[in-house]
Amino acid sequence: REKPEETPQPAPRRIFQERQRITGLPLYFQGYLSVRHSRCQECRVYWTELRGTTLFFYDEKKAPAYSQKLDVSNLTTATDVYPDENGSAQFILMLSNGELELKTDDWECGKEWKGFILTVTKLSLPPDESLLPGQLARMHEVLEKEKKRRIALKSGFSTSLNRKSPPCGALATMPECFYAVSRQEAMEMLEKNPSCGNLILRPGSDSKNYAITTRQGLDTPCLKHYKVMSKGTSYVIELERQVMLPSLQDVVNYFVTQTRGNLKPFVTRT
Repeated sequence: REKPEETPQPAPRRIFQERQRITGLPLYFQGYLSVRHSRCQECRVYWTELRGTTLFFYDEKKAPAYSQKLDVSNLTTATDVYPDENGSAQFILMLSNGELELKTDDWECGKEWKGFILTVTKLSLPPDESLLPGQLARMHEVLEKEKKRRIALKSGFSTSLNRKSPPCGALATMPECFYAVSRQEAMEMLEKNPSCGNLILRPGSDSKNYAITTRQGLDTPCLKHYKVMSKGTSYVIELERQVMLPSLQDVVNYFVTQTRGNLKPFVTRT
């Protein structure tokens, strides 16, 4: 009798690559977490990844796409709840928009989760004397990666995006709202940080041109993307009627002026 065919599972590397593609963020720590939001009564166990300053929750360890995510960059405090008789660890993250209760089956793992979250949100090693040298070393490595990632958001064309650098001196005149990010990353930045603005200038889909991504509205947000073509020393906004302007700053100013200030350049303050 033939065995029933099993549904093929994606290889671990394939899963990692797919998650990397979807999130666009570096992986810093991962494992099972029992999660309870302040508005919920029950805990739920997720395979959880800390990428950048965002927690991504997966229904299964091998699920390629996350079911929920939570930005913890606005963390105010992380409070320990003493381990129970089974040795599990529990701590509460106080965020500006509520609290999140996290629990692990292992006390050491709980210390690591709390330590890595504090490292990436506070940009400093956690002052926990009970952490082991090896744990602190890994957190220090993550700290340096997160610092470089944030610097890259404000730098010129990122080498990781395989973009050519702008002409010499162009970076000095780049608008503050320019970020070397993909279309998807720009959309997520606008979604997570509405108080920073709602207009991002970013690299275009090729190595020569640019694009504008905007997000307006809160209940039913409207996302739009505009091509900005480089024409000699000028820039052309691809609208129904093309608009040619002498600089990228003028391009940004055009959108702000035409919307009477409803569009605001996206600027992070770190």
